[in-house]
Amino acid sequence: MEKQDIALAVDHVGMKFNLSKEKVDNLKEYFIKFIKKELTYQEFWALKDVTFDVKRGEHLGIVGLNGAGKSTLLKVIAGVLKPTEGSVKTKGKIVPLLELGAGFDKQYTGAENIYLYGSLLGYSKEFITSKFDEIVEFSELGEFIEVPVKNYSSGMRARLGFSIATLVKPDILILDEVLSVGDAQFRKKSEAKIQSMFDQGVTVLFVSHSLEQVKRICDKAIMLEHGTVIAHGDVMDVANIYNEKLQQKKQKKKRMRRKLNQELNEQAKRSREKQKNN
Repeated sequence: MEKQDIALAVDHVGMKFNLSKEKVDNLKEYFIKFIKKELTYQEFWALKDVTFDVKRGEHLGIVGLNGAGKSTLLKVIAGVLKPTEGSVKTKGKIVPLLELGAGFDKQYTGAENIYLYGSLLGYSKEFITSKFDEIVEFSELGEFIEVPVKNYSSGMRARLGFSIATLVKPDILILDEVLSVGDAQFRKKSEAKIQSMFDQGVTVLFVSHSLEQVKRICDKAIMLEHGTVIAHGDVMDVANIYNEKLQQKKQKKKRMRRKLNQELNEQAKRSREKQKNN
């Protein structure tokens, strides 16, 4: 693969979190334990030795069971988290649609948050002003744009965040479960907006629990398990591996439920026999 064709290169990325082994109820207790060196942590690697490339214009799906590290990987690629080890190299402008509206100040109105959120995404005040009416129209907030965001529903915040984040065509678009925002009509409109970006040759990273959606949107995919890439290739091949893992998990749950029911029945039987003997 020619280097100029690579839009994203993830090279041996690892992401470690230190999880506290004990509960600390308040800040005062934390500092006391910190000074006395009584705080102990357990290392948790959310990502381990993750390596892959994405070609320009490619649509890569990222799949995996809950807790596999999908959202953590997207946050590392977007620059929200700095990896513990390894590196991420990108070419062009990245627009991450992760937690829509996460940068909003709830005390500010929707209009004020358009400028705040837009500046966080790197847009100038002049550019935001020129697109202000377009944002409001697409978000369908109307007169609610002058209402404090604290009074918005989660759907209204997501719609406003989506409308701001998709103002311009990015080189790399990162999507994490955002095609399910709002009501059915807005979801249809948001999917059409995203599809228009696809048609312009945007490179896409897409996470969704809907495997059908991943297969419809992506041509390549990777699968994560416990923070490690266990499959990488054609989306249909990876989807088959994901389905196998999903079925294995369901079978495991059935076995555990069956075992639990057997233990409960045995306990009930022993209890009845004990009562009978007494």
